[in-house]
Amino acid sequence: MLTDTHAHLDFPEFDGQLDVVIARAREAGVHRIITIGIDRASCRKSLAIAEKYDNVYAVVGLHPCNVLDEGAMDFLAELPALARHPKVVAIGETGMDYHHLPSRELAKRDKGVFGALQAGTAEATQAEIADGAMKSAQVEAFRAQLDLAVELGRNVVIHQRDAWEDTLDLLRPYTGKVRGVFHCFGGSPEAAAEIASMGHLVSFTGIVTFKNAALVQETARSVASDRYMVETDCPYLAPVPFRGKTCEPAHVKFTADKIAGLRGEPLDKVSADTEQTADRFFKFAP
Repeated sequence: MLTDTHAHLDFPEFDGQLDVVIARAREAGVHRIITIGIDRASCRKSLAIAEKYDNVYAVVGLHPCNVLDEGAMDFLAELPALARHPKVVAIGETGMDYHHLPSRELAKRDKGVFGALQAGTAEATQAEIADGAMKSAQVEAFRAQLDLAVELGRNVVIHQRDAWEDTLDLLRPYTGKVRGVFHCFGGSPEAAAEIASMGHLVSFTGIVTFKNAALVQETARSVASDRYMVETDCPYLAPVPFRGKTCEPAHVKFTADKIAGLRGEPLDKVSADTEQTADRFFKFAP
């Protein structure tokens, strides 16, 4: 048996398809799915899905890329009530993301010679100011969700992209109070070890099956058996042989199978190890 520890069943790719998608997951041996909220609407829809399907659970939180959306920070005041729902098993996904800062989006739009000419312009200056506002809002939202996790005795699902040191700096004061899983982990064995030393976990997606994923494959090969989980992050990141197609929870079996091959272990052991870790992290079992 396997658990897809990170899915987005509320996304439009699954509208009208959930009965079939969840049935396919069961047939593939995926007996549990955790669907992740990213804002107010997403969390409410995720909870509705979890209420409908007995093998689906929810995680509720505010994604760092959504902190400047209208009403986003106000949503943090509503989050404790949602988080107390009996089918909520963690807080998130929360964390830090500098990949989509306004200045980076401007640079992508105006790449090349024109992009170089943008430096120092009013638009570039405004983007840099917006960067600061977004970083500050991400810090506020991340801390608020970490505090909530401590208050409720839950763990956190962490999104980190291009903000490694700042993410760890924010987490350090919570060491021993709350645990996190760095979802969609693509870092080095050394980075995974640093996370583990703080009591946190990593989770692997279908990226581990990609031909150009040598670094994360080495991490999957070397990480301790009780320090990782598996996920799809569906509808994104479908593993080989479904790469480029809509990912779904049933596909987590292909990620687990690849990890088993990398580790030289039978799939049954990877399944048992990740199930035990998921049980403890999401508190399905002591």
